[in-house]
Amino acid sequence: MSDLPPPAAPTPKALEGVKVLDLSRVLAGPWATQMLGDLGADILKIEQPGQGDDTRRWGGPALADGSGDSAYFLCANRNKRSLAIDLSTPEGAALIRRLALQSDIVVENFRVGGLAKYGLDHAALSALNPRLIYCSITGFGQTGPYADKGGYDFLIQAMGGLMSITGLPDGVPGGGPMKVGVPIVDLFTGTYATVAILAALRHRDATGQGQHIDCALLDTQLSMLSNQASRYLNGGAVPGRLGNDHPDIVPYRDYACADGDIVVALGNDRQFRDFAAILGLGALLEDPRFASVSLRSANRAALHDLVGPAVARWQVDDLVVAMEAAKLPAGKVQGIPEILADPQVAARGAVQTLARDDGTPLRVVGFPVILSETPARYDRAPPRAGTDTRAVLAEVLGVSEVELDALAAGGVISG
Repeated sequence: MSDLPPPAAPTPKALEGVKVLDLSRVLAGPWATQMLGDLGADILKIEQPGQGDDTRRWGGPALADGSGDSAYFLCANRNKRSLAIDLSTPEGAALIRRLALQSDIVVENFRVGGLAKYGLDHAALSALNPRLIYCSITGFGQTGPYADKGGYDFLIQAMGGLMSITGLPDGVPGGGPMKVGVPIVDLFTGTYATVAILAALRHRDATGQGQHIDCALLDTQLSMLSNQASRYLNGGAVPGRLGNDHPDIVPYRDYACADGDIVVALGNDRQFRDFAAILGLGALLEDPRFASVSLRSANRAALHDLVGPAVARWQVDDLVVAMEAAKLPAGKVQGIPEILADPQVAARGAVQTLARDDGTPLRVVGFPVILSETPARYDRAPPRAGTDTRAVLAEVLGVSEVELDALAAGGVISG
């Protein structure tokens, strides 16, 4: 009799049994479907034969397994199976329709009306499957004067106001509009799409009724303006670029220490008093220009001129330790290698190692929320293009080997 403990039971999946047909590519759609996959949904990613998702060949480092798949692709496509089906052919579109009949959710990010000519738009698929949740992600939405325009993250950051409040002010070296360092509009849109899909799934399960979800990058960008939009809508204040300064709270910015940069984020008068004491700047507390949050904001330049030289005398780690001892929020400005090696990141299990079908390891940043009963799962590494085509079509649709061979010979499928 073995003394080995029984194998641990697999953790339950929150979205066990939910089937997602993913017709999206690049980032916003794949980001949404990856989150659904992390939570246990079965994701079938449809890709163009011989090409795959555009991001597979985007620049930057590629996985060293001969696939040429880029690091960009790998960040948004785990927990999926890849089917290479040419949906522009009648036979390929017919396969997609058959898969949609057995799906709970479709996610697509074609231009408005782009799938109608193949009979794969919401109207066509919902007529076949009224329980279907159909999520469309576009630059500007399904309605309005810009509906026919293509939308890309960088373009939306510019049009949507984000670049007008990001970067250094005009008139200083390096001043001017600046995009965020990651495609943040795509990422937020994918996240909002996931929230909407889960809400629609709850409604569908209660009523049996599917629905069309209309996600637009521009709408998402507007929601991200949050307090800055509110400042204008409710006070007429036109926000501008402040670099790393906060529009209302001071000091709330980065400072240069002797050996690196530190971010100081002080939100109230008590924190400011304790910070001044650490720096040996008790005189600041007697200066009427700095007596309150609003006064410090109005006199921020004078305050920074006094605080900057005092901070510059410190080693960054020493100042962080001193501020944390006083319960003051502060942190070193770290690079990507530093944060990915940070002990807090390790303790949270934020970086996961997966293996492809040939054993090639790859590392990903995992799902950012810990669920106590249904944690995220990392069952599948980002797949090779089309690697699951034949197996899934046989399993899900009962397509025979003879039919699969004929479809492959006609260029309808590959893999």
